[in-house]
Amino acid sequence: MPTYRDQAVVLRTHKLGEADRIITMLTREHGKVRAVARGVRRTSSKFGARLEPFAHIDIQLAKGHALDVVAQAQALHLFGDALAANYPSFTVGEVMLETCDRLVSEENEPALQQYHLLLGALNALATGTSDGPRPATMILDSYLLRALSIAGYAPHLGECWRCGNPREWFSPSGGGAVCADCRPSGSVRPSEGAWYLMGLLLAGEWQRTADAPEPVCAEVSGIVAAFTNWHLEHSLRSLPFVDRA
Repeated sequence: MPTYRDQAVVLRTHKLGEADRIITMLTREHGKVRAVARGVRRTSSKFGARLEPFAHIDIQLAKGHALDVVAQAQALHLFGDALAANYPSFTVGEVMLETCDRLVSEENEPALQQYHLLLGALNALATGTSDGPRPATMILDSYLLRALSIAGYAPHLGECWRCGNPREWFSPSGGGAVCADCRPSGSVRPSEGAWYLMGLLLAGEWQRTADAPEPVCAEVSGIVAAFTNWHLEHSLRSLPFVDRA
């Protein structure tokens, strides 16, 4: 069978038969790929933890009729080891993997931006951002805003997107900033600090988020969660488990 090689982040796994698993991963060059890992559930398996969620791997796959087959896998970064020791980071990571799985729906369609964004977010969770440690929930909010933007659901944070008047409210269903006259039901009225922080997280400007007050961070998390659940149509199953203490 013809083979190909790529780098990937493992998103989820499913049992298959007595000893196999179906591995769903986001690859660098081939988009989202589902492949069978033969015998991976046996204690003698050569793959071990390399094909578990959160693993960043170099993988060789053999083309199959229905599903490709894992021929070889080498660990590049096992983010799960660091995240498993920190419950808030682990739950946030689970939301990231589920979100990526939901947003990248077309298998074998290139998704390079989503791949790099997910890899960077997991690295920030495990080791901290380039500008120092940040709360796991702040990293999650930035990831969600940016992942949705790549997928075509960028929140509008400027003037009212309907009439151009100054923003006052944020509408998850309406796509972002609206004025008092244009706001639909379900809108919320963010503080100025929340508007500012959302803009920083969307742009990934970590150096300016160090002193964000906890109440503002909590406010932004609620807005981002509502915005994400609306545009994904079905609520994320892992999001309620995020530790926001």
